[in-house]
Amino acid sequence: MVTAVLDACVLYPAPLRDVLLNLACSGILRARWSDEIHDEWIRNLLQNRSDLTAAQLRRTRELMNKAVPDCLVGGYHGIAKSLILPDPDDTHVLAAAICCRAQVIVTFNVKDFPRESLAPYGIEAQHPDQFVRHFIALDASAICGAFERQRDSLKIPPQSAERLLDTLDRQGLVISVSELRPLVGGL
Repeated sequence: MVTAVLDACVLYPAPLRDVLLNLACSGILRARWSDEIHDEWIRNLLQNRSDLTAAQLRRTRELMNKAVPDCLVGGYHGIAKSLILPDPDDTHVLAAAICCRAQVIVTFNVKDFPRESLAPYGIEAQHPDQFVRHFIALDASAICGAFERQRDSLKIPPQSAERLLDTLDRQGLVISVSELRPLVGGL
């Protein structure tokens, strides 16, 4: 089972967040994040979406923490001070990954986590599309089950498989969606 730290940028968009959480809840992924990562995606979402409230996002945070056992990583601040990345604001993400012995940091900002900085810790940065594709190849039935659970949870408005796939395509899961279409077409 892969342990992955989910960067704030992949938790920010709800459809992508839901994909990753459904994978974690299916038991094929150990998803991890920190309170600092939570704070970052929530702060940015509140800044960009006036239709959302802090209370709504606090509830989302609580539900995420409840849904994924042992998701919160702590005790990494001392490590973060010694790490060097192109963006110093990202060192907390790498430090959390080191602390929880993650193999992967899932992020849209792969360039901010250079291979040479992560390799000594046995960690790789992956774009969410690459990350999800890995699981499609590994266990397509588990991915289809996670997709179906996500689609079934969308009640207002209800989502067809095609509409959800289109949404995920727009979220940056272009190759993953092209591989999922033939697998979930009949859902």
